[in-house]
Amino acid sequence: MLAANSAAWKKVLGLAGLGVRGRLAVIGVERVREAAAKGTLKLAIVARDASKNSLDKVVPLLEAKRVRIVDGISAASLGAAVGRDATAVIGIVDAQLAKGIRGIVDSALA
Repeated sequence: MLAANSAAWKKVLGLAGLGVRGRLAVIGVERVREAAAKGTLKLAIVARDASKNSLDKVVPLLEAKRVRIVDGISAASLGAAVGRDATAVIGIVDAQLAKGIRGIVDSALA
């Protein structure tokens, strides 16, 4: 888990925002579940303060489909990155974008 206001999170949220604008990412529990079920989801960014109900809907499916989960940011920060008030989860469907975000997260955790 990354520190909530680290430079790495700013990069991750910036890439997620670009992904949403470029239709390379999906927002919200239902859209992420749909993408995971179709097998198109490459990475999920989950808010640390998402409701238990939201987490119960999405996390088991992500784990079953072996989708990497990045967590540790607030729902408000996650939502702000994509032009919403708050969001529980953002799903990355583009392989190259997911690879870039994984690289940032892995280097920050190393």
